[in-house]
Amino acid sequence: MGRGISAGIMAAQDMELVAAVDIRGGGRDMGLLAGGEPNGLKIEEDLLAAIQSRQPQVMVDFTEPQAILANLRAVLPLGLPCVVGTSGLREHDFAELDTLAREHQAPVFVAANFALGAVLMMRFAKEAAHYFPHVEVIERHHDQKLDAPSGTALSTLAMIAQERQPLVQGAPGESELISGARGGEFQGARVHSIRLPGYVATQEVVFGGPGQLLTIRHDAMNRECFLPGVLLAIRKIKSLQGLVIGLENIIHNA
Repeated sequence: MGRGISAGIMAAQDMELVAAVDIRGGGRDMGLLAGGEPNGLKIEEDLLAAIQSRQPQVMVDFTEPQAILANLRAVLPLGLPCVVGTSGLREHDFAELDTLAREHQAPVFVAANFALGAVLMMRFAKEAAHYFPHVEVIERHHDQKLDAPSGTALSTLAMIAQERQPLVQGAPGESELISGARGGEFQGARVHSIRLPGYVATQEVVFGGPGQLLTIRHDAMNRECFLPGVLLAIRKIKSLQGLVIGLENIIHNA
C-alpha cells in the first residue's frame, strides 16, 4: 500500500510526496520502489525526524496495528492532520484519537476500506439486514495481513447491527468439532477470516432466508482500487474536525 499510495501522490497534480518512512527499509529510493525512475527521495526510519525536517501538511499511515497508536500519539500534538488506513483500532482507541484530534486541532480520518465498491457493499449489507436477519460474513485477505477479522468486516458487522437485533444463529444444539469452525461471533452474526497468498481483499456478506440466499460481494483485484479514496481523504482532511471514520462520510460531497 505504501508503494501504491506514494506512486499515486507523485502522479497527482495537486500533491507532492515530501517524505516516506519505513522502520525496516531506510535509504531506499522511493521513486524506484513506486515503480518509476529514481527521484532522490530516500526512505527514512525516524518518523518524527522526517516530519520535522520535511514539514508535510498531511501524514498518511498504512502501517500495522501495533504501530498506529504510537505514531498518532506522537504526530497529532504537532498539529499534523492524519489519514489512516491501518486497521485494528478499537472503540476506546477512537475515543482517544478524537480527543487528541480536537485538542490539537489536527483532524484524523480513518477508513477500514478506501475502495468505493467496498463502501457500497457495506451500505447495501446494512439495508439488507433489515429484511434478512440471518447473516454471515466471509472475508479473504493475503496471508501477510496481521489482524482478523479485517477492519472492513468489523465495520460491516457494526453497520448490520444498527438494523438487526442480536440473534443466535444456527441449530440450538450445534457443536464445533474443531474450535473456531463456526467462525467468530458478533451479536450472533458469524464472521470467517481466510488468509491465503493470491488474495488482495475480498468480502462476502451472505444473508439467508426461507428458500433464498442473498450474497453481496466485493473483490479488490489489486491495490489500485484504494488509491482514489486515499487521495480524496488527503484532499478533504483539512476541512474535517476531530475524528471522522468511514469513506462514506466524505464521499457524498466529493
